[in-house]
Amino acid sequence: MSEPSVSAGPDLHAWQVRKFRMQDRLFHHTTQLFALVVLATLVGILVSLGIEAWPSLAAFGPSFLWTNVWSVPDDQYGALAAIYGTVVTSLLALLMAVPVSFGIALFLTETCPAWLRRPLGTAIELLAGIPSIVYGIWGLFVFAPLFADFVQPSLQAWLGDVPVIGGWFTGPPIGLGILTASIVLAMMVIPFIASVMRDVFETVPHVLKESAYGMGCTTWEVVRHIVLPYTRVGVIGGIMLGLGRALGETMAVTFVIGNANRIQGSLFAPGTSIASTLANEFGEADPGLHIASLFALGLILFVISFVVLAVSRWLISRGMGSEGL
Repeated sequence: MSEPSVSAGPDLHAWQVRKFRMQDRLFHHTTQLFALVVLATLVGILVSLGIEAWPSLAAFGPSFLWTNVWSVPDDQYGALAAIYGTVVTSLLALLMAVPVSFGIALFLTETCPAWLRRPLGTAIELLAGIPSIVYGIWGLFVFAPLFADFVQPSLQAWLGDVPVIGGWFTGPPIGLGILTASIVLAMMVIPFIASVMRDVFETVPHVLKESAYGMGCTTWEVVRHIVLPYTRVGVIGGIMLGLGRALGETMAVTFVIGNANRIQGSLFAPGTSIASTLANEFGEADPGLHIASLFALGLILFVISFVVLAVSRWLISRGMGSEGL
């Protein structure tokens, strides 16, 4: 009676091994399919944008990128004004948002009282969940009038006569324009960047910071020599996340940028962005070069976002390589 049980043991083990291998293979192919679906979707979006934008690209050629003309009646289109508005507002928003986000994250992780840390962190995360159209309405009806009445005249008085940068603050203080859109964008991306920075700052082992404090380091020295080197990769990722959000923002920018398809040297002047141009004109665009040019703008925004992502990945990999990861 013992022989059948002995012979059944190896057979059962072999069957279980085959079963586990089959499950692993099924799991591998399923997850691979999910990844391929994402890749296929990305390629499909790129190809469809290219096909729809081809009439405009064929008609205007590479000059479409640096032509500062957008005239629907004349059927003449150029992307320079929209590209300029997109890049300038995003970079200005990042310049304003990164220091503020850095300060918020440091306060929450290093110096904030314990009783205030949780409600303040929750409030910052709630700001990230506010719809962009709410920011746009607030910017148009509340912030822009106050900005025109109190901030723009002061900036003109202080900086209007400064060489080189004085021309950035010329023009009538109407409240709407490139600078207003940049400030609203900065307010929108601050919660994202601050939340990421706070999370990565909290990953620093307490023993490292306590050792530094024990050696007599100040809070700034601990942040500079312990926290920032340890979390550099995460900080770069948070900044690039904010930049990606700023580049693709539509409704808030549409409300406050002024929607003028031209480039002016002043930050007070109205402008446009790729996303706001698409939002304003796509619903009423006529078939032909107009709608093809709008698809071309979408393709350009796609490429800009891809370049930003590639640069962020390069910076992160470089940071990880320097840390020996």
